[in-house]
Amino acid sequence: MGYHALFLATIASAHIAGIFALNVSLPISPPSRSQPLSRTLISFSLEQDRWSDWTGTHSRNEFTYTALQNYALLTGEPPKIRVGANSEDHTFWSPTATNSEAEFPPSNTITPYPEATHIVVGNKYYELSRFLPRGTHMTWGINMGADDVTNAVNMANAIVRAFRTTAVKASGVILDLLEVGNEPDLYKNNGLRPSKWTVQDYVHDWIALTGPVVKAAGVSGNKGPVSMQGASFAGRGFTPRQLFDLGILDSAPGKAISVISQHQYSAAFCNGGDFPLVSFMSKAAVRGNLTVFNADIAATKARGLRYILGETNSIACHGAPGVSNTAGAALWTIDYTLQAASLGIEELFFHEGIGFKYNFFQPIALDRSTIDGSPLKPPAPAHAQPGYYAGLVVNSLIGKTGSSKIVELTVGDSNISGYAAFEDGRLVRAVFVNLHAWLVSSKGKRPSVHIDLDFAKGDTGTQGDVDALWKKGQATAKRLVIVHADDTEGLKWAGQSWETKNSIQPTGKLVTERVVLSEGVDLRSTEAILIEF
Repeated sequence: MGYHALFLATIASAHIAGIFALNVSLPISPPSRSQPLSRTLISFSLEQDRWSDWTGTHSRNEFTYTALQNYALLTGEPPKIRVGANSEDHTFWSPTATNSEAEFPPSNTITPYPEATHIVVGNKYYELSRFLPRGTHMTWGINMGADDVTNAVNMANAIVRAFRTTAVKASGVILDLLEVGNEPDLYKNNGLRPSKWTVQDYVHDWIALTGPVVKAAGVSGNKGPVSMQGASFAGRGFTPRQLFDLGILDSAPGKAISVISQHQYSAAFCNGGDFPLVSFMSKAAVRGNLTVFNADIAATKARGLRYILGETNSIACHGAPGVSNTAGAALWTIDYTLQAASLGIEELFFHEGIGFKYNFFQPIALDRSTIDGSPLKPPAPAHAQPGYYAGLVVNSLIGKTGSSKIVELTVGDSNISGYAAFEDGRLVRAVFVNLHAWLVSSKGKRPSVHIDLDFAKGDTGTQGDVDALWKKGQATAKRLVIVHADDTEGLKWAGQSWETKNSIQPTGKLVTERVVLSEGVDLRSTEAILIEF
């Protein structure tokens, strides 16, 4: 649950009522600083305690399946799924458990849907993976917190065994990674290890526990079909660079690490608090919260390993009301995700749990409020939340080729972000996000910015290529329309709503806009636009 204090940065809006003009230059070929855009850039981390609610038990949860498949239709591949998180280190395998049995603490106004404190699972629990969309790649968490080698090995055996069953193999769902321990840098704070536990102690314990896991699971090196995910740290008290310096990659289980994962949130709501949405929707804070990982990204890639945010979202401890569940958070997610990609972070696993405020969607009916835990009569049906729209925008930018690249554009406005996507060496799409918060309480005329487009050769383009684009003269656009940043519903992507209860299919007519390149585009406060060239 790492978070960075820059969330609290005070920002001053440069906007007043009216329309202001910006000139933005877009390279028509990818600059050398461009980064690959993974088709699974937006992936999901699921709290392990209520895994069966996401998948279904005897038949698949159609809401979850459709929500993930909608994303796959945009990129050609469903989001990756990690199952673990807080309850990962409270899970125990039993030969007599058929699915799972969990013990939960009481609900309260701050945490209406708390994580389980003890979970017992059986083999069938892992076999529920078969209900995800075909082609889904998975990471499964294993309990390190209990410091029980036998249980860790039993969990690993059950996971691997599940993916060898006829049903899971036929489903086309793939086991990629095993993760031993969730946020172990917090063990000294949560009672799972002594208060003086150090990163040196962690490396020793991880090697001792993971060695038998790797052997039991038949993991051989980091190039095989199944490998290990390393680190999974909440903060920066422990860092991947420390692990490398301490020789973890030279150990037998460490040689199986192919991915380094860190976690990040912008703040924490564990004890409640007041988080202004206007401060949260900050272009500067987004960058400050991500650039702190630059050294770890570089060190990881220098060793030939992949780097991800294996758990992330807006505000830790399930999100903050009036922020994490709002339309403004959807815009934040777009900027945050694409900024991460432009820094070389390959994937972001947005954390989700039943009833969590920051979810992209709620996959089952809820009988109490996600905001304060009050009873809901009747229960709220399964539904999309504002964050789901962010995934639609991001995945539309990524496209289906599997070879797209991204670069952040220079935009001379403290509230507006821009990114360009390239395929086959040419500019194909761009997205602009206006993070200036237009609230229910806002008065006067809603501000708007006019963006004039210019085009540059980039690293491999020619003036002829630039001239050809100007000669073409037109592009098409799709817009994420939001009434107010603090709205929790009513968003529309390209004219369509995805908020029908118990369904996550679009309603309404698809709306695209014609863009005359020489005339540019207008972008209102609290809005995003995707341009396809």
